Amino acid sequence: MRAALVARARGEVFQPLRSVLRPPGAPGLMALMPVYHQDQPAGYGLKAITITPANPAAGLDTHQGIVLLASTDTGQPLAVLNASAVTEIRTAAVSAVATSLLAREDADVLAIIGTGVQARSHFLAIGGTRNLAEIRVAGTSKDKAARFAADLTPFAGLARVVACETAEQAVQGAGIVVTATNSASPVLRREWLSPGTHLNAVGACLPDQRELDTATVAGAALYGDSRESVLAEAGDYVIAAAEGAFGPDHVRAELGDLLAGQAGAHGRGSEDEITIFESLGLAIEDLAAAAVAYEVARETGIGTLADFG
Repeated sequence: MRAALVARARGEVFQPLRSVLRPPGAPGLMALMPVYHQDQPAGYGLKAITITPANPAAGLDTHQGIVLLASTDTGQPLAVLNASAVTEIRTAAVSAVATSLLAREDADVLAIIGTGVQARSHFLAIGGTRNLAEIRVAGTSKDKAARFAADLTPFAGLARVVACETAEQAVQGAGIVVTATNSASPVLRREWLSPGTHLNAVGACLPDQRELDTATVAGAALYGDSRESVLAEAGDYVIAAAEGAFGPDHVRAELGDLLAGQAGAHGRGSEDEITIFESLGLAIEDLAAAAVAYEVARETGIGTLADFG
């Protein structure tokens, strides 16, 4: 994900804003995310994904679809992958990158709001890339949080896993926070956060939904994987901006700009500053993850071969 974000920052990637189909009365939506990366053999990618909020009640991920990988030279399809799995893995990996760039070095308590697919992948990704003393979990009920904590405790290493009754209880004193919910209204409030907290806001990917209240976003340094996506799609930003809390300059930088050392891009300004990574997800992230999976499949003989020609 680091390499993919740097490539985009350096202009090696062509990627338009995703197209979203929201039919009236439909239970969900479909998004189309095309991308081209000029410097790799599998340079064309397209993710066609549906998001259906009611899916977890049926035991399904909210995200369903495919990722198509195609040859740079010929356009020949090379692979079709499960978009749900790709999205799960790459989203958490990017949040782990953001955490490494923006969280305080001494932050060793992680709070996760949510108990679904992305909550699990963020538990594994951030817990697997940072030495943590404690991981706290809060969901829509204490029982859900307890089950989630019990299921993932074997993967926590030396960290203590705690199921919390409320989101407020989970985030108080935590240096790293992940919001990974389907909520359309804030699950987090500014007064709950300690100075220096870093947030990965993952769940609100539509302009009419948000996980963070206006005071949190307005009082923090805001970063994104794409500035264009944040301004157009992130409800955490769009709703607060519509209330007059700030303007477009409130987005300090993109992660790729920080990684590439672009002029004017800088990270945390002080130990007490609250930072937010607004995660919208990019097609280049899907392409990068899919390309890795494709190469592993070729090397190991995993998957089903088909004749696309």
